[in-house]
Order: sequence, then structure tokens, then C-alpha cells
Amino acid sequence: MSGGRKIIHIDMDAFYASVEQRDDPSLRGRPVVVGGNPEGRGVVAAASYEARAFGVRSAMPMRRALRLCPEAVRTAPDFGRYREVSRQIREIFHHHTDLVEPLALDEAYLDVTRNKLGIPFGHRVARTIKAEIRDRLRLTASAGVAPCKFVAKIASDLEKPDGLVTVMPHQVREFLHPLTVARIPGVGDVTRQQLKSLGYETIGQLAGADPLRLEARFGKRGRHLHQRALGIDDDPVTTEREPKQLSSESTFPADLSDPEEMRGALRTLATEVASRLRRQGLSGRTLMLKVRYPDFETVTRAQTGSLPLDRAEPMLRIAVDLLSRTDAERRGVRLLGIGLSHFGDSETPETAGQLDLFVADESSDA
Repeated sequence: MSGGRKIIHIDMDAFYASVEQRDDPSLRGRPVVVGGNPEGRGVVAAASYEARAFGVRSAMPMRRALRLCPEAVRTAPDFGRYREVSRQIREIFHHHTDLVEPLALDEAYLDVTRNKLGIPFGHRVARTIKAEIRDRLRLTASAGVAPCKFVAKIASDLEKPDGLVTVMPHQVREFLHPLTVARIPGVGDVTRQQLKSLGYETIGQLAGADPLRLEARFGKRGRHLHQRALGIDDDPVTTEREPKQLSSESTFPADLSDPEEMRGALRTLATEVASRLRRQGLSGRTLMLKVRYPDFETVTRAQTGSLPLDRAEPMLRIAVDLLSRTDAERRGVRLLGIGLSHFGDSETPETAGQLDLFVADESSDA
């Protein structure tokens, strides 16, 4: 890949479940689901590829997952261990470039246009990183290499697990155009159906659309979709910043409409955030809930209390209350997130301003 930027999107394969299988030899080759107790409101946080073959997916109620795959082995999530493995993965990334933009524990963009080892080709850097992850951590990752972030992300998902797909600059439109519009990050079932009603089922068809027609239907997002269909994405890789909040969110493979499933998903998110808070010796006073509806409208609700929070149950109670102040039960949700901010005594909601939660702490498992 010569000229322009060389962007890699790295996505770990079934990350939580793969860590469990790596650390417990008895789980290797078996269907593994990571998540909460099926007797309660537990949901699936991750599923191994063996379990996915039975239709098990993240955010699915654990009880349903075990019905689909009775032979599955359920393990409780250990976010501390996953975060430590994620730290080791990022060490490997930083051996090659300091331009690393984490999206989740298991996912990141890397700009290797000018990398530390002077490797001239992006696909060689990606192959080297994949080999280092395999050799040092005994895990597999899939990678996409392209001149922009958007195309690299699509590419990394096409040959999972352990895939490597490279898209040269002159191949971008040829690569994109046969793909369904659902491959565009952020296009879910609702938007896909809306685009289909307009006659756009492939990215190539969308690229040939009148941008004014798209803007009339989708607003500013319509122009954004058209730009992506043309392979245009100038967003830079944004490096890590010291976080002023801890947060976690989950995008569901299928929209949730059952309030019990929503509460189960919030419980998983609250447990992860609380675990990280305690490990870092932090507590916060402002809890924010993020809700994305099936049509991609996103709303947030926040509550600031006088007592600091660092445990899952109080966080869950507040999150459920905030959820009741949205249209989630009526409209369903495709994403939920919980974030905590305003740590310590030196920063108050009145002086700190609005924090952008969920930027670098998004939780996913592919």
C-alpha cells in the first residue's frame, strides 16, 4: 500500500470467550458463553465461535442461550483479567506506533503510515501484529488494512476469525460496492430497511444515489452515508487521552424490546464499570445512561448525587430509573451504556462541564 494513510483496524476474535478458553484447557473446542446467571437476569457478554454456531449471540438472555446450546459451558465474566490482557495487546500496538485509538477492550485503530519499525506496507505491519498477539498471548485477532478507518473496519470483519483483508487505495470502491449497506458501521435493520425502500441495497447503489435525496430522508446523516458509500473518510486516528470518566456500552446484535433484557444488559454494564472503579480506587457522583433507539436517535440521562458510587447495585438502580425516563420500553434499544464521572472532591459537575462519556471505553466482543 503506497501513498496516503495506512490504517489498521484490529479486532480480537470472540475476546472474552477466547481468554477463558486459553486459560482453561478443558474449555478449548467447546461452546463457551460468558455472562450472568441464567436463574436471574443474566445476559451473554460473549460467546465462543463454537457457541455462535448454535445461534448464541452477545446481549442474549443467558437462559435463552443455554436453551439454544444445552452443551454450552457458562463462565462468569472476569473483567479485571480481560482488561489486563487488553493492556498487553495495546503494548504490542505501541511497539509499532503511538497512533492508537482504542474503541473497546478488544478493538482499536492504528495509523502505521510512519511506523516505528519502518515497515513500508500496512499489511506487513498487520501480519506482524497478529503474529505477536498469537505468539505472546495465545489469542487470535482479525485485521483490516485500508487508507481510511471506515474501510479498515469493514475489512477486519470479513474473514473472521484470524482474518487479514487489505484494501489498496485504488481498490476502495471496487471493494465496497458489492457489499450490502448493512456493512456500513452504524447501519442497522431500521436504516437498512429505509434504504431498501429507496432502492439502495448495496453500497454501490448507495454511492450512486442523489445526496440531496438522502439528506431529505435522513438529514445530515444522509450525506454522511453517501460519503461512506463513496469510500470517503478523513477521520484521523485519535490517540488515547487520560480519561475523566469510566464507562461501558454495548451495541446489541438485535434490538432489545423486553424491559427485562434491558435491565439484564444494564446489570452487566454496571458490574463492569463498578469492577474497574474499585480496581482503580475511584468513586464518582454523576451517573450517565446512554440509550440509542433502533432508528439511531441517541439520548442521554444523568443523575448527580451527594454520595459517591463505586458498586454495581446502586449504579444499576439509578440506571434503571434513568431508563424509565426514556422511550426505551416503547421504541426498543439497539445500544445501552453506563458511565460514571466526577471523581474525587476537586471536580464538581458545576465546574467540570459536560464530559463526553463512552468515547474510549466502549465494550464489545466480536
